[in-house]
Amino acid sequence: MNGIYTISGVLMKTKKSLTCIKGISEAKVDKILGACNSLTDGIFITGSAVMDRRKTVIKITTGSKTFDNILKGGIESMSITEAFGEFRTGKTQISHTLCVTAQLPHDLGGGNGRVIYIDTEGTFRPERVVPIAERFGLDPVAVLDNITYARAFTHEHQDNLISALSGRMVEMKYSLIIVDSLTALFRVDFMGRGELAERQQKLGLSLSRLTKLAEEFNVAIFVTNQVVSDPGAGAKFVADPKVNTYYYKINP
Repeated sequence: MNGIYTISGVLMKTKKSLTCIKGISEAKVDKILGACNSLTDGIFITGSAVMDRRKTVIKITTGSKTFDNILKGGIESMSITEAFGEFRTGKTQISHTLCVTAQLPHDLGGGNGRVIYIDTEGTFRPERVVPIAERFGLDPVAVLDNITYARAFTHEHQDNLISALSGRMVEMKYSLIIVDSLTALFRVDFMGRGELAERQQKLGLSLSRLTKLAEEFNVAIFVTNQVVSDPGAGAKFVADPKVNTYYYKINP
């Protein structure tokens, strides 16, 4: 459950986290890190190499040309895209649509891979995926079979699921990871402003894990989040018809 399955995965861990693994001493960690560094092409690379790597970035269509233009092509791999807004503004609907479009071939704006869906609020509905798959001319049964679903009930359970994703991604081709929603369980498990600092620290760690997955496996990460008026009270904003769902990329 340490989430380490590749050389890059080892190099993305701190010495402190590696020494916490049972049976690995600090001296062994130094040897492991030295061996991993010797097997890589180098820590420092040229700008041209970075450009070549950026050419492998995949953009997954949202199913709307207008929306894709706003996102400059769609949901991008090697990065995290967040949709945030009030309750019932379409965040989960976009997630269901991406479950289908991520499986489309590259020439049709898809990611040509499987989808991982981590559901923290029990809002995933496979029956909603069926008409979307039919719209894009795909077999609904095959589309549903290519969605790896997990229901999380606590923030620790959510983190464990994220840590276990590397094991699946080294075995099969995935193009998209969806977490709907990212912060719901953190708001439940950490109440009031007294626990806000700890909540933000653990949330930052969860985002860091997702960022590493995005870069290590060249997958797109799509997370949803509900806005709140007071992090201490946990109340949502009062409904406003002018408020829509907003999207932005957490990392470039």
